[in-house]
Amino acid sequence: MSDLAVELVLRSTRVITPEGTIAASVAVAGGKIAAVLPYEADVPAGARLEDFGDDVLLPGLVDTHVHVNDPGRTEWEGFWTATRAAAAGGITTILDMPLNSLPPTTTTANLVVKQEVARTKAHVDVGFWGGALPDNVKDLRPLHDAGVFGFKCFLSPSGVDEFPLLDQEQLAASLAEITGFGGLLIVHAEDPHHLESAPQNPGPKYADFLASRPKDAENTAIQNLIDQAKRRDARVHVLHLSSSSALPLIAAAKAEGVRITVESCPHFLTLTAEEVPDGATEFKCCPPIRESANQDVLWDALADGTIDCIVSDHSPSTADLKTGDFATAWGGISSLQLGLPAIWTEAKKRGRTLEDVVRWMSAAPAALAGLASKGAIEAGRDADFAVLAPEETFTVDPAHLHHRNQVTAYAGKTLHGVVKSTWLRGAQIADHGTPSEPTGRLLERQN
Repeated sequence: MSDLAVELVLRSTRVITPEGTIAASVAVAGGKIAAVLPYEADVPAGARLEDFGDDVLLPGLVDTHVHVNDPGRTEWEGFWTATRAAAAGGITTILDMPLNSLPPTTTTANLVVKQEVARTKAHVDVGFWGGALPDNVKDLRPLHDAGVFGFKCFLSPSGVDEFPLLDQEQLAASLAEITGFGGLLIVHAEDPHHLESAPQNPGPKYADFLASRPKDAENTAIQNLIDQAKRRDARVHVLHLSSSSALPLIAAAKAEGVRITVESCPHFLTLTAEEVPDGATEFKCCPPIRESANQDVLWDALADGTIDCIVSDHSPSTADLKTGDFATAWGGISSLQLGLPAIWTEAKKRGRTLEDVVRWMSAAPAALAGLASKGAIEAGRDADFAVLAPEETFTVDPAHLHHRNQVTAYAGKTLHGVVKSTWLRGAQIADHGTPSEPTGRLLERQN
């Protein structure tokens, strides 16, 4: 146990630890987990007991894919609103994507601007990705030294002019530089040539939009990325995997020792193309939500480890940008507050456990980012927790969401799993969906 005096004990009949789900009392000292004790352990003198009964105590979720858009596009989102939504949803750590803010996080000076904006607004802990652009190879090492967790690039147009894509030659140059200092490249993997040659039929029909973002665009980009990573022994991560037919490529690469990891997102795992009404552009994202048969294969890949983790890709905009034509509406799903219940609802149907959900949404994202203090309930980790009533249900009312623009593809859906409270370093930061004042810290890469 920690040498510090225990200040708090959290008790539950269901505590999810790396060894499994147990009845336990979790002792907290100095913002850290001091020990995981037997359920009936005596509460140390001077410590406060919080007994959650049969509600599940799980490690705070880690979401490594969040577009906060602050500064510059704060009418879309901001650190105050995004981190409130995260806290309400059981998320205790987010990593902010480098684009959609102005300036983008592509130089150390721009990183400082973003850090200063976030510093007093963060309700959860916040770290930052850097961006890899065609003209900023010289900025990558300084950004790495300044503590970004890795670098994002696009292999197809990003949707914003200030964050251009990398072609294959530019990708090779960025990857060589990043590999030289042991960094991580995270990749929006869609091939622009396949996108350009796909049928383009603007309008309200979801089937037309789906045809414009074919699986082959993902598959080709991922194969090219695998080839480049293999050539350089580089560490790469595939963002928001949608195409099930890319999975054999990824599985083979992993078997060969290629250092590749993969994420998918709640919208790909819980929503299907068949249920998207024409004109319902709140469902638009890139790559797109695909058919139910595709979704089944993604779940199989989570089960066998081909897909490593689940993160939100929370990418909001103002409501006016999400209206009308699928070709022109902003592509992004807002789900930061809803990811845990959305995934638990579907996982439960498919015979998966909350232990699986914790592995996919807390332990694996923490490992991806090298956040050794996050992602598990065990001695020495940060005392970050979510308390979940997994048998309770609620119906999604956009008016009750804390992100800035209450547009969501989950409106009206009934979900299992109510987040009762969220705790950051032993302090409660949300109570029944109501966040407290901001106490989050800015994080830097730990390795």
